[in-house]
Amino acid sequence: MRVHVRDEGPRDDPNPIVLLHGTSASLHTWDGWSQNLRLNRRVIRFDLPAFGLTGPNPANDYSVNAYVKFVVQVVDALGVQKFVLAGNSLGGHIAWATAVNQPRRVSQLILVNSAGYPLVSQSVPIGFQLARMPGLRTLMEYVLPRGVVQSSLHNVYGDPSKVTPELVDRYYELTLRTGNRAALRYRLQQGLSGDTEVLKQLKIPTLVMWGARDKLIPPDNARMFMRDVPHAQLVMFDDLGHVPHEEDPQRTVKVVRKFLNVVDTL
Repeated sequence: MRVHVRDEGPRDDPNPIVLLHGTSASLHTWDGWSQNLRLNRRVIRFDLPAFGLTGPNPANDYSVNAYVKFVVQVVDALGVQKFVLAGNSLGGHIAWATAVNQPRRVSQLILVNSAGYPLVSQSVPIGFQLARMPGLRTLMEYVLPRGVVQSSLHNVYGDPSKVTPELVDRYYELTLRTGNRAALRYRLQQGLSGDTEVLKQLKIPTLVMWGARDKLIPPDNARMFMRDVPHAQLVMFDDLGHVPHEEDPQRTVKVVRKFLNVVDTL
């Protein structure tokens, strides 16, 4: 596959930061964090299969195991041996599964409103709802109104007024990449939860970050990660939603810099 990658910051960083986005997002969701962190650290982010400019997996395999293999292959291709791994939502699930799979390579873990436990949502974005309906999900491969994308973004933000027309345009235009709409259907069919018992095997420092207004993966999930991950610390943002790193990158990245002990030279 051809993979859309952005690799920024000092190349001599022995422990780069790898950022994994969530369902229907792209590497752009990390723009704010990357602008801050790349001043001191190497930051690698890429569009996961099914999303952004990377597009569909030819085998339509969107299992977490397939994503873990994909992440390892990308960092191998970039010559990265040891790295910090951060992920939001689906990206969080992939991040902790990769950390379990590659215990000697992942040095620290950052879970941002991460998936993994059985999903008990208070509210699901309309785009996800439509993609799960047998009749409508086929239609969605050809027609996905911009208004559906806008409504879905309003659903995942703690403060929907922060959703700008430019943000909606970016998300909407990336759905137009050939094959992405069909890939979303396959991705949602393959589930969002995993074997969380393996979380107890993690021996690395872990930061759990959560937007308390998340209605898709509610804050109870943060407390489950704290229960199951041995070396975890929790930071909760009372006013933010499912994508706190995107909704307020400046405030959330300060917590990340502290966790990673990045000297603040700004």
